[in-house]
Amino acid sequence: MRKAHVSLEEVHESVDLLQDVRWWRRWFAVAGPAIMVAVGYMDPGNWATDLAAGSRYNYTLIWVLLMSNLMAVLLQSLAARLGIVSRRDLAQACREEYPPLVNIPLYLLAEIAITATDLAEVLGSAIALQLLFGIPLLYGVLITAFDTLLLLFLSRYGIRKLEAVVASLVGTIGLALLVEIFLARPDWPDLASGFVPSIPDTTALYIAVGMLGATVMPHNLYLHSALVQTRRVKRDKASLRDAIRWNTIDSAVSLSLAFFVNSSILVMAAAVFYRNGLREVAEIQEAYRLLEPLLGTTLAPLAFGIGLLASGQSSTITGTLAGQVVMEGYLSLRLRPWLRRLITRLLAITPAIIAISLFGEHATSDLLVLSQVILSLQLPFAVIPLIHMVSDRERMGEFALGRRMQGVAWTVAGVIVALNVKLLVDEVGAWMATVGPEAWWVRALVLLAAVALAALLTYITARPWLDPYLGRAGVPSWTPVHREVPVPSQVTPPTPYRRIAVALDFSGGEERLLREVVRVAGESRPHVYLIHVVESPTARAVGPQAADSEVARDEARLQMYARVLREQGFEVTCLLGMGHPVPEIARLVNETAVDLLIMGSHGHAGLADMVHGTTIEGVRHRVGANVLIVNLGEKGATESTWATSPSA
Repeated sequence: MRKAHVSLEEVHESVDLLQDVRWWRRWFAVAGPAIMVAVGYMDPGNWATDLAAGSRYNYTLIWVLLMSNLMAVLLQSLAARLGIVSRRDLAQACREEYPPLVNIPLYLLAEIAITATDLAEVLGSAIALQLLFGIPLLYGVLITAFDTLLLLFLSRYGIRKLEAVVASLVGTIGLALLVEIFLARPDWPDLASGFVPSIPDTTALYIAVGMLGATVMPHNLYLHSALVQTRRVKRDKASLRDAIRWNTIDSAVSLSLAFFVNSSILVMAAAVFYRNGLREVAEIQEAYRLLEPLLGTTLAPLAFGIGLLASGQSSTITGTLAGQVVMEGYLSLRLRPWLRRLITRLLAITPAIIAISLFGEHATSDLLVLSQVILSLQLPFAVIPLIHMVSDRERMGEFALGRRMQGVAWTVAGVIVALNVKLLVDEVGAWMATVGPEAWWVRALVLLAAVALAALLTYITARPWLDPYLGRAGVPSWTPVHREVPVPSQVTPPTPYRRIAVALDFSGGEERLLREVVRVAGESRPHVYLIHVVESPTARAVGPQAADSEVARDEARLQMYARVLREQGFEVTCLLGMGHPVPEIARLVNETAVDLLIMGSHGHAGLADMVHGTTIEGVRHRVGANVLIVNLGEKGATESTWATSPSA
C-alpha cells in the first residue's frame, strides 16, 4: 500500500537508526536533524540583538542566552518526541486535530513566519556579500535568489548529504567566531559573572525580551518533528524509548553549538565595543567596519563576514524544508521543490527590494526587527499545539508527557509567550505612534487582528478541555505499537513473478543479489533485467550518447553476469543507464514494468552514510514494483527486507 501523508516523502525513513552497535555509530546515525534545526537559532536575525546586548551591557545579559537555550532544548526535544512516536509532524497533527476554520489561519501564520525567517536570511547573506566583496545591497538581495539552485542540487543526493553540508556551514560559523574571541581577548572572570541573572535597567529588560523572543523559532518545531522521521525506527516500546533518548541528547548537543555562536557574538561585542566605550553598536554593518581599527587586523572583519555568510546560507536550507513540511502538512499539497523554494524566496526578497529601493540600505536593520516581531507573533501558535500533542495519551500512548514534565513545558511556554507578546506590543505600539491620529483605520485593523488572534489562541489552548463537548476534528494520528487489524481466514498462494529487475552497482555484492533471484524465482523462470547505472562525468554530461572506457567495461561486466543466469535457464536483458542512479534506475524499472526490483544495501552508517548517501529510498518511492532489499553488509549474508512500493 502507498504510504499516506508522510513527512518529507522523498527522504522518509531513508536512514536506519542502528541497533546493537557501539554508541558512537549509533550517535552518527541519529545526528543530523538537530544540527539542521540549530542553524535557525544562529541565523542573521539573532546577530543584531546579540551585538546590542554585548556593546551596551558588557557580559551582563549572557545568562539570558543560556536560559533561552535551555528552553529551546526542551521544546525541540518535544517536537522530536512527537515525530518519533506518532510519525506525524506538527503541521500534520494540527490538521488532524483542528477543524479547517482553525487550520487555515494556523497555516497562514506559519507561512508568514517562514517568509519572515527567509527575509532575515536574505538580508544576512546580502549584507555579508556587501561587506566581503563590496556588492551593493540591492544586488546582493537579488543574488541570494540563486541559492535556490544550490538547494535543488543538494536535495538530489539525499538527506545525509544535506545534513553534512549544513554541519560544515555550522562548523564554519563556529570557527569564524572562535577567531573573533581569540582576537578580542575577553575578560574571563567578568564574563563568568554574566551568568548571574541581573537586569541593569529598563532598556536592558527590553533587549533581554528581544533576545528571548527571538530564541525559539516556530518553524523549527515543525521542521524537527518531520526530520526525525527520516530515521527508520522499530516500533517496539524499547526502540521508541531509545530513539527519544538519543534525539534528546542530539538536541542538547546541537543547540549548545547555537549557544556558543550567539554567546560568542555577545562576548565579542562586549570585549571590543563596550571596552572601547562604543555602547550603541547594534547594526551588523557598523560592527564589521569597527572591528579592524579596534583590533588592528583585517582578519577580524573577514572572519565576521564569513561567519555571517555561512549563517545566512545554512539557514536558508532549513527554512525551505520547513516550508515544505508546513504546506504538505496543513494542506496535504505537494509542490515541486524548485517551485516551493522559488515562492518562498520571492516572498522574502520582494519586501527587501522595496524597502531598500525606497528607504536606502539603512532600512535593513528595521527589516530585521520586523522579521523578529513576525516570528514572535507566530510562536504561541506553534508552541501551545506542540505541548498539547505530546501530552495526549490517545496520540502518544505511554510516551505522553507526565504531569511533572507538562508543568515544566507549560511554564517555559508561558514565559516565552509572555515575553513575545510584550515584544510584539511594544513594537506595534511604537509603530502606531508614528502613523498619527488621523490614521484611525490602521488602528482599527490592528485591533481587529489582535482580537482575532486572541480568539484563535484561546481556542487552541482550551481545545483539550472542549473535546468532551465538541469531539475530535480529525482522525487519531498516532501509530500504535500493535494495530487492531482483521485476521484473514486463509492466505492464498502468490502469483509467481514474471519480470524481475536487479540493480547492480559492482561493489562486490553481485553474487548475493543473483542468489536472491534464483531463490525468489523458485521453479519458475521469470524474465530478468540486469540494471547498472554508469556515473562517470561523461555519462552525467551526455547521457545515452556516452561511450567512454567506463561504459564499455561496465557493459562487458553486465553481460558476464547475464551469461551466468542464462546458463541456469533464465531469459536475461541487460540495461545500462547513464547519470544519477535514483532517477535512472526508477526510469528503467518503470519502462520495463517489472513485478519485483532487487537492490542491495551496504549497511552504511555514521560518516560513511553521510558521504555515500542513500539510493534505495529514493528509488523505492518512484517505482511501481515491489522492492526486495538485500543486506550486503558484513552481517547481512542471509538477510533481506521486503518493501512495498508507494504506488503498488
